[in-house]
Amino acid sequence: MTLRRATLAAMLALAAGGASAARTPFQVRCEDTISKTISVLSSKQNGYTINTQLSYKMLTAMKGVASRNQFVLGLTRTESRVQVGLAGQMLQDPASGYECVAPQIKVQLTYEPVKIYVGSEFPAGTCGYQEILAHEMRHMQAYMAHLPKVEKTVTAALAKRFEGKPLYAPAGTARSALAFEIDSGWLPYIKAEMAKVEAVQAQIDSPAEYARLSRACGGEIQKILIKTRALR
Repeated sequence: MTLRRATLAAMLALAAGGASAARTPFQVRCEDTISKTISVLSSKQNGYTINTQLSYKMLTAMKGVASRNQFVLGLTRTESRVQVGLAGQMLQDPASGYECVAPQIKVQLTYEPVKIYVGSEFPAGTCGYQEILAHEMRHMQAYMAHLPKVEKTVTAALAKRFEGKPLYAPAGTARSALAFEIDSGWLPYIKAEMAKVEAVQAQIDSPAEYARLSRACGGEIQKILIKTRALR
């Protein structure tokens, strides 16, 4: 992980550790009396809906497929959200002009309700509908399977960064420095981890899979495509 810490490095410093470094009285107060640094990461899945009101031509336009010979028979869409809450106990040392804070970071990862679309040309219960829905369910499962992976990765990164220790900064700057680190470093990082699922989604929509769908149900899907194209 690469985080932009150039400004932060001048503002925040981890407490000097190791047996060779004697702790100052202020460090003793900070490390032994205030609550420990905690990072809590949780994820939530908000279910899914199935929409059969749009034609495959509309779905093709929604996805933005430009090729004349490419058609979107079904579509799966969702929106990921990352919420970060920051709190933590703080102590100040008037003698040194520094303060310490034990960050309490809470991260919530959410996928808004997944919307699954199946072209209206394929009525519920038909073979074509079932095949297209099964394909779209693979997309949904990929989203759901990705959340715990992101949770594990980000939890480990947060633990490595903060190490359960208080952070020190000049008086009046600790909270703003932490907020800067989260906004400029952690939020982009977490969003990038969430976005890695799109590579999996692209694999599901392989040319081989599209070819299989076009031949499914004894050619039922292909016949509907040919029929609707002829009516244009």
